[in-house]
Amino acid sequence: MVRTGSASVAAGPTLAVVAREAGVSVPTASKVVNGREDVAPETRRRVTEALDRLGYVRRPRFDAAKPPALVDLVVHSLNSSWSGAVLHGVEEAAHDAGLEVVVSAGLTRQRCGRPERGWLDKLIARGSSGVLFNLAELTASQYAWLEQHRIPFVMIDPVVEPPPGVVSVGAANWQGGMAATEHLLALGHERIAVIAGNRRKMCSTARVAGYRSALASAGVRQRPEYVRYAAFDESVARDRMRELLDLPEPPTAVFVCSDGMALGVYEALAERGLSIPDDMSVVGFDDLPEARWASPALTTVRQPLSEMAATATRLLVRMMEGKRPEGTRTELSTRLVERASTGRPRE
Repeated sequence: MVRTGSASVAAGPTLAVVAREAGVSVPTASKVVNGREDVAPETRRRVTEALDRLGYVRRPRFDAAKPPALVDLVVHSLNSSWSGAVLHGVEEAAHDAGLEVVVSAGLTRQRCGRPERGWLDKLIARGSSGVLFNLAELTASQYAWLEQHRIPFVMIDPVVEPPPGVVSVGAANWQGGMAATEHLLALGHERIAVIAGNRRKMCSTARVAGYRSALASAGVRQRPEYVRYAAFDESVARDRMRELLDLPEPPTAVFVCSDGMALGVYEALAERGLSIPDDMSVVGFDDLPEARWASPALTTVRQPLSEMAATATRLLVRMMEGKRPEGTRTELSTRLVERASTGRPRE
């Protein structure tokens, strides 16, 4: 395993000169250089500016002449088939590249997906040469820290749109939302609802936009009361489906923006004694194993999670070799998988 030590200088100003220039102690300047997080943002900014102004040379963390050795994969959890698909894709691509992978789970706050304080210190201690982030949202200071320490990283399905220049891999969510809605329209449905994930999550807004575009292209009136948000939570999706059923004119079909939420929709319909697809057609999104196990089997939009993770890993290897991808955003195609949960509306 290739490991690197703390940053140092081969020539030029010493750390003491940098500390004096920034008006801080040498230990504080050393913390900034070595990626420690226990430094106030304003202090970090002064030290970083002094480093750049004086031309302090940090030792690169990755030697392009040697094969990559260790990368970190940061996931929000390990208790879902989503994470299993991502791990599978990373493992295959990492094996082909001769990489070792450290998986960090539970480092992100559940609501915002931001890695918690201290993970950057662990990254330095392990000597990781690169990072893959899945469903993560980094702060501005964390982006700056990674850039400052020359640690390449790739975002897999980022929560929000990353800053310019950040490399990310995702799915064609708009295309998938449009395909799901067009499928229901082709079956004869016009009263089509959508249960989306999080209002601010990039993939969720794209799927809803695809839904709206399909309705507009078909000349079908968009009903604001048919658009609900459930934060990608199965129990909340169950409640949102109940609300839709209680409308004076409930929908005859619903596009649910994740397979997990679709299971909550199934529960709500079963509570009311309603049949799928006779009383309600349901389309999900993801094509996780749960979609095939559901009864009836769930029609869904497949997003290639393992392929997304493998593509991100291969991009990361290229970046660790000093090569820059041609573009910063890579989108893999989605496709509709028809099963038994959709049919024509009742007369």
